[in-house]
Amino acid sequence: MPSMTEKLPSLLNGQPVIPVLKIANLADAVPLARALARGGLPAIEITLRTADALEAIRLVASEVEDAIVGAGTILDARQFGEAAAAGSKFIVSPGITRELLAAAKDSDVPLLPGAITPGEIMAAREAGLRFLKFFPAEQSGGIASLKAFASPLADVQFCPTGGITGKNAADYLSLPNVICVGGSWVAPDDLVKAGRWDEIEALARAASKLGR
Repeated sequence: MPSMTEKLPSLLNGQPVIPVLKIANLADAVPLARALARGGLPAIEITLRTADALEAIRLVASEVEDAIVGAGTILDARQFGEAAAAGSKFIVSPGITRELLAAAKDSDVPLLPGAITPGEIMAAREAGLRFLKFFPAEQSGGIASLKAFASPLADVQFCPTGGITGKNAADYLSLPNVICVGGSWVAPDDLVKAGRWDEIEALARAASKLGR
């Protein structure tokens, strides 16, 4: 599956931070995506952790021209298909299974599966994947683990997610095997609930300059 390896980094286009979003109120989806895109973070991950997640993906995909909307917390082939049909441009999973790999193989939508152990990373590599989610990052050794993987697994790159904040994101992005990081700090719940889109845009703009 080399196409998945090549397509997703190209789609992200050097974006250092991927906002990981849990949409509690469907009405927030479009203005939130617009604020993040204006701030320089057009690629976003909407997690399937709320009842309105798929509809939020549909709305963003159809109404926010600048957004590159992906779906997160995809656990099986059914969810993969639903997210792709809703307009997801990429699929993110906390882990990797044969079922997900098969779904990705039959789809043009690239998969970013999670892998944290050498065995999981090697299994993904055997499947043709060279770009993986490292989740949960902080709880799985964080920067020290990724540094240790850099030499023996030199052709694999990562997007760490889980415990990444504005304070440690730059440290992760300084690693040679990290393409980007995922995090929710650019869209805090209190700012989203209050509709303070200008402040979220400012957070996104600051995050877009990390690692550069």
